[in-house]
Parts: sequence; structure tokens; C-alpha cells
Amino acid sequence: MSSRDTDWDGVRLHVVTGKGGTGKTTVAAALALALAAEGRKVLLIEVEGRQGIAQVFDLPPLPYEERKIAVAPGGGDVYALALDPEEAMLEYLEMFYGMRRTGRALSKLGIVDFATTIAPGFRDVLVTGKTTEAVRRKGKNGRRIYDAVVLDAPPTGRVVRFLNVTNEVAGLARVGPIKNHADLVSGVVASPETAVHFVTLLEEMPVQETLDGITELRRAGLPAGGVFINMVRGSLLPEAALDAAAAGRFDPAELALGLKAAGLAEGGSGTAVAEALAQEVTEHARRAELERQERTSLDAADRPRYELPLLSDGVDLAGLYELAETMREQGAA
Repeated sequence: MSSRDTDWDGVRLHVVTGKGGTGKTTVAAALALALAAEGRKVLLIEVEGRQGIAQVFDLPPLPYEERKIAVAPGGGDVYALALDPEEAMLEYLEMFYGMRRTGRALSKLGIVDFATTIAPGFRDVLVTGKTTEAVRRKGKNGRRIYDAVVLDAPPTGRVVRFLNVTNEVAGLARVGPIKNHADLVSGVVASPETAVHFVTLLEEMPVQETLDGITELRRAGLPAGGVFINMVRGSLLPEAALDAAAAGRFDPAELALGLKAAGLAEGGSGTAVAEALAQEVTEHARRAELERQERTSLDAADRPRYELPLLSDGVDLAGLYELAETMREQGAA
């Protein structure tokens, strides 16, 4: 396995969050592929019960078990786990109370729903606990089983509460196994081994939510990671043309002459085509200017940034590998 310098050397838990619609699961999946490259072993975990990982990798619904789902460039392996809170609770009962068999009986009586309803923070402790266990797990040779774990976490608005498990269980248990378990989870989540990455688009609402999320994360003493700007459209026009169009100085008549000279429009049709194209250019320039403003807004986060292209053919397995390679080229993995 070859070594490679990245922005996140030493990080073993990559938490990926973002506003709904930004492509959070896609970015998490591509990051897992990127981290697994060159012979590494990475676990990709989802916690929201949407089977988003299975959809992105075009697989049947995933069971509650760690299962190999992809081979990364250079021979690395990506495993996936779709976390189930009920199964996590049963594991917890077995681990701390030896109640596996009883736990299954209790689950049929609705105890799992009862416990996670009266203490929703406990549900998060169970889910994050399973994740951090995977981060810490070692094989018989004493080495970590996984080189990295990627967690497809809840959206930005809920991620700090989801990760800040010590506070969430403070009113539930001040001593005992639950408190000890929460402290163990918190020790991993708040450590330099963890980075919480944000996925955004170059649009006002997701950018503002990203900035707010990073601020909230820092206040909670949790480690902010990078910002992944997803679905970036490349510009087909030079900066001078965009600036002129944005300032209302783009001349359709000049464009009509150019079309005529290129043999692309004849007679009066050239003017109509030029006016339609000029309108498209103006709208493109306005969007480019808004995106430039959002990039400037993201400067306030003072975090590493990675730009991922909008995939013209949509997100399929080939697209995931393309995004993974882009991440590696930019130092995200």
C-alpha cells in the first residue's frame, strides 16, 4: 500500500453532512472510494434508513451487516453498513447487559421504539457508537480493521446534535454503562481522528446552512473538516465575455455577425439566433456571478474546499469513480 499526502492525514472517521438535495450521499460514497484507493479498506455507513448507499452503487437493499460493495482504484475495498437502530440497541444490550435473547423479546414488545422515543439522544448514541466501534476495531494482528470509516450523517441542521452525544445523554444517565458508552463515543468524535465535512451547492441557502453548521460545530468543540462544493458547472465562455454580459455590454449584433461569418446563420435568422444566444449568455453570466459571490461567502469558513463537477450523464458507478479521482487530485483523500 503506497503512502499519499492528503489534507486529512491521521483522520480515520470522515463524517459527511449537508443540506438536503446537495448530493450528500453521493459525495460520501465517492469519498469512500477515494480513501480506499491503493489497497486500503474503508467502511461506508449510512444512518437514515433510506438505503441511499445501495441506490448510488446500484445494489439491492443492504442488510444490517458489513458487506463489500466495491473495489477502489489500485485494489482497495469499500465495505458498507446500513445501520438499523433496533439492531444497534440489541447489540448494546448484549454488550453491556448480556440481554441479547431478552432484548429480542423486548423489541417485539416495542421497547426499542419506547426507549428511542423518550430519549432520542439515546438512539444517536447507539448509532454513533456503532460507527466509532468500527473506527476502533482491531484484528488479531493488533492493527485497525479499517483504514478509514465514512459516515453518511444526518443533514446539516441536525448533525451537531447527532454527534454531541455526551450532552444528549446527560439528562438520561449520569453514571453507568450508557454514560460510559457516550463518553467513549465522544472521545472518538471530538478527537483529531475525526473530521466533519460539509457538502454544498453554489447557492445561497445551502452555503448559508454550511456556514451556520461549521459555526455550530466549532461552538460544540467538534472538528470541522472540508467543504465539498458539489455539482459545479464549468464555464464555456472566457471571463471577459461573462463580465461584459453581466454588465449588460454583450452585443447581439456582434454575435450575429460572428454567426454569419461562420456560416451558422443566414439572412434574417442570424439576428433571431443571436438574440436568443445573447439571452442565454446573459443568464449564464448572472449565474456565474452569483456563484462567484457564494464562493466568496465560503471564504469565511476558512476550511479546505473541493469542487466536484456536475456529471452530465447523472450519478452512476462510473460517475462515482470520476468524483473519487477528482477528490484525490485535490487532496481530499
